[in-house]
Amino acid sequence: MNAAPGAPEGAAPDPGPELALKILVAGGFGVGKTTLVGSVSEIRPLRTEEGLSEAGEGVDDTGGVVTKATTTVAMDFGRITIREGLSLYLFGTPGQDRFWFLWDDLSEGALGAVILADTRRLQDCFPAVDYFERRAIPFLVAVNCFAEARSYGADEVARALDLDRGTPVVLCDARDRDSGKEVLVRLVEHAGRQRSPRTPAPVG
Repeated sequence: MNAAPGAPEGAAPDPGPELALKILVAGGFGVGKTTLVGSVSEIRPLRTEEGLSEAGEGVDDTGGVVTKATTTVAMDFGRITIREGLSLYLFGTPGQDRFWFLWDDLSEGALGAVILADTRRLQDCFPAVDYFERRAIPFLVAVNCFAEARSYGADEVARALDLDRGTPVVLCDARDRDSGKEVLVRLVEHAGRQRSPRTPAPVG
C-alpha cells in the first residue's frame, strides 16, 4: 500500500477510507438485544428504554421474563470497530409487535442482522426470521445462553426454526464483549458471502 499523494517521504501508508456498515440486532421481547449492543459498543450506547406500565399488560407478553421492568420503544444504538478501517453501527430493534412499524426504517441500508434467540421462547424468533427472509437481508441466529435455559445445539435450533441451509446459528453470551464481537464477525463474513460480488454500501 502506497503513501498518500503528496505525503512526506517515509510517511505511513494511507489506510484508505473508513468503511462503516449498518447491522441490526433483532429478536423477541426481553431476549437481550439492549444487553448485546451495550456490551460490545465502544461508545456510550444510545438507549430508548421505558418502564413497563399497566397499559401494556394486555399486549406485552412477559412470559419467561417476568423480572423485566423496561422495554425498548424506538431503538438501541452503538458502534464497534472490528479492525482498522471497518466499523459497525449497531441498531437494536424493539421487540414487541406494536413497535414493528419502526423496522422498515431501521433496516434501510443494513448489511445484515443478528437475530437473538432464547431457547425458552424460541417461537419469538419466527417473526424476525420471516421479516429478513422476505427482504433478502442476510442474518444469523445467535442463541443467548441463559443460565436457567435448557442447552440445545446449533443444529437443533436451526431445525426448530426451519432455517434455510447455510444460515449460521451460533451460541453466545450477550453480556460478554468478546462473545458478542464474535457474533458480529460471523455475521459480516456471512453477509459478505451472501452479497458477493456486490460490495456493501457504507452507512450514511
